[in-house]
Amino acid sequence: MKEDKCKICRRVGQKLFLKGEKCFSPKCIMIRKNYPPGAKGKRRKREISEYGKGLKEKQKLKKSFGISEKQLRRYVREMLLEKKRKKIDSINLLIQKLETRLDNTVFRLGFAFSRSIARQLVSHGHFMVNNRKVNIPSFQVKKGDIISIKESSKKKGFFSDLDLFLKKHQPPSWLSLDKAKQEGKVVGLLDTEEVTSQGINIPLILESYNR
Repeated sequence: MKEDKCKICRRVGQKLFLKGEKCFSPKCIMIRKNYPPGAKGKRRKREISEYGKGLKEKQKLKKSFGISEKQLRRYVREMLLEKKRKKIDSINLLIQKLETRLDNTVFRLGFAFSRSIARQLVSHGHFMVNNRKVNIPSFQVKKGDIISIKESSKKKGFFSDLDLFLKKHQPPSWLSLDKAKQEGKVVGLLDTEEVTSQGINIPLILESYNR
């Protein structure tokens, strides 16, 4: 049975925006219950070890992007190989790998209200990359790629109010969005400041894998 998304945020002590617009509204449970589930604010907080802090940050990252431990390990392994070859900052590489997943790109473009919904829509074959259907959420997009909704899918119910949502949506700087065509394009490398502001300690995560 899937864990309630609000409980995940409460457990890690931070908004992970797993329920889309609701997370920005007064209905967000983190406003009313900003403590771990079951605690009711009565439990004394115990000091967390550095190892425990690393595990907590990994949990935040995995739940936020909807990936498994196995997938995260693979991303870290690929990042370390690329770092040796290209001599690029490891934090930037890992963030880029996660952010340029197709499901995350669909979410960032505003075609879905949350990453979990984006993942489902991609899996069900509603999106195209460069006019070819791609149904793999972990597919890595690159600069120049065009992400669009299948023409037949635009008539589906979950895309019916997309025009209204896109009017007020602003994608990150590494993406451009044609709201009329409901089409997005990868126009450059992402600005890591836009991502690290989410409050996830990437260096601590990498440190935990080096132990």
